[in-house]
Parts: sequence; C-alpha cells; structure tokens
Amino acid sequence: MPSSPNHVLEFPGGYTRSVGPVIGRFLTELRDGRLMGVRTAGGRVLVPPTEYDPATGEAVTDEWVEVGPSGTVQTWSWVAHPRPEHPLDRPFAWALIKPDGADTALLHALDMGVHEAGAKPPRQLKTGLRVRPKWRAERSGHISDIECFRPEVTMITAPTRQEYTLGAGRALGRFLEGIAEGKILGHRCPVCDSVIVPMKGMCARDGVPTTEEVEVADTGTVTTFAVNNIPDPRAPEVPFVSAYILLDGADIPMLALVAGIPADQVRIGMRVKAAWRPREEWGPTMANIKWFEPIDEPDVPFERIKDYV
Repeated sequence: MPSSPNHVLEFPGGYTRSVGPVIGRFLTELRDGRLMGVRTAGGRVLVPPTEYDPATGEAVTDEWVEVGPSGTVQTWSWVAHPRPEHPLDRPFAWALIKPDGADTALLHALDMGVHEAGAKPPRQLKTGLRVRPKWRAERSGHISDIECFRPEVTMITAPTRQEYTLGAGRALGRFLEGIAEGKILGHRCPVCDSVIVPMKGMCARDGVPTTEEVEVADTGTVTTFAVNNIPDPRAPEVPFVSAYILLDGADIPMLALVAGIPADQVRIGMRVKAAWRPREEWGPTMANIKWFEPIDEPDVPFERIKDYV
C-alpha cells in the first residue's frame, strides 16, 4: 500500500492570537529587559506566569515580582546535533532554569560555549549551575528576547608574568659552573657523610658548613613523582611528569622533569638518565638538562629507596 504524502499546514505571516493580561505583562517586561513573575494567593512566585495557580486552581494575585536575572539549572538535556530550527547552531542544552526569587522554573536554551557537532556534554554542565540570560539587542516581546542563558563567570585566567634575578651565591654558583661543563656537583657533609645535590654550602641535617666537592652521575632513580595537567613552558607536552630523582652517588633527591615515556608509565624505582641539550647551548643553568629519560635497567626495589620517598 503506498504511503500517504506529508501535509504541511502553514499560516502565511504567522498565527496571531491574544495572550491575555498575565502573559502579555510577562512578554512586555521581556521586551524591556526584565524577567518578571506573578505571586499566587499562597505566596509562590510563578515564572513563567500563569493566570491560575497550577497547585490550587485559584486566580493569581495582581502582585508582580522581578526575579533573576541569574538563576540555577534544575535539570537539563544535551543537544549534540542541533537542527536548523534550534536557537543555536552548535551543541547546547535545553534546561529548566529557576530564576532567583522564583518558585518555578522556565525552559530555555543554555549555551555552554563552542563545541564541535556531536560533542559530549561538558563537565561543568550540571544541576545547580549558575546562569544568566543573554538578552537580544533588539527585542519584540517574545520569549526569544532572551537569546539563551549562559554560565556565570566563576573563574578567569589572568595573563600574568614575573621576572626576577637570582643571586646564586657561592655554593649554587659553583654548582651552576659545573652544569655549564656537563658535571653535576654536590657537597659531602663532614658529619653524616651525605652527598647533597645541588650543593648548598651546608648540611640541613647537621647544620654544619660543607666544602668537599663530589661529582655524581647523571643517572638516577625516581623516588616519587607527580603527573601535571597544567601547561609548563619547560615541559614537552601535557600531561607531563615532575619527579624527585636520587642521582647515583647522591643522598638527596633532586627535582626534575621526566619525559620520553607516557606519563601513566612513570613509576617509583624507575631508572633514568639526564637528556642534555647540545653542547653549544650549554650555560650556567639547569636548562642544560631538558629532562630525565628512562634507561634500560631494572627498577630499583622500593626497600632500597623507601627512606628517600
């Protein structure tokens, strides 16, 4: 049996109807950039307003209450593939939004920023999200005078930069001289015999000056580490790993980057080696070592490094 053709009913110029005094007042206020509700005999504020209290059937009062414009998302539904007739041409959410001062919620579009078609809901989209309306510049007295709602601003990234000059001092200066020559130098404590890297000119444990220089290897063992998801100009990519590395011949772990391996494969006890920049780029700076990379050696048992974690 052949299927029946689709029939389209269209009103040329639109379908015109009266809205009544309550809805009319609501739309007039929208045209003027205000969000209004009406109070019921029981004291509740209805937004959008109706002529009768939906809970009791009683007529509402003549008391109008300005609400919002901020509100709270009560529930939402994500639209990953907008249709041509939708209010936004990119993924958005339909949300029930309860304006501040209202006891009911209104349905409207919620713009969560630019997302590719088919994108999943962003993590910040959740019940309880605080939002504000985006008003159209030209308004006519229609619910679309509110173009959409958008999240309130709760966090910013400030473009800050700080420069300072570090006076290295005698011990650190000597350490950086060694780095400029491709050497990693430490000081041996005359009391506890620990080798301190980088050298500091004193032993923090015994409180005594240190002067005996010791060159240590540029290989070592990861004693603990952290996976970082905030970009850093020194790191090759995000996420990256910063780790405390106990260099062979040292007794104090040194903080450095670890690369050359996926972040989720870095582990305590892993053996690593310094990745030096080309010799012509060396100077009195720790930037001579880009990071530490894994080497093909067995992991060090935890029992041997547990006191350095």
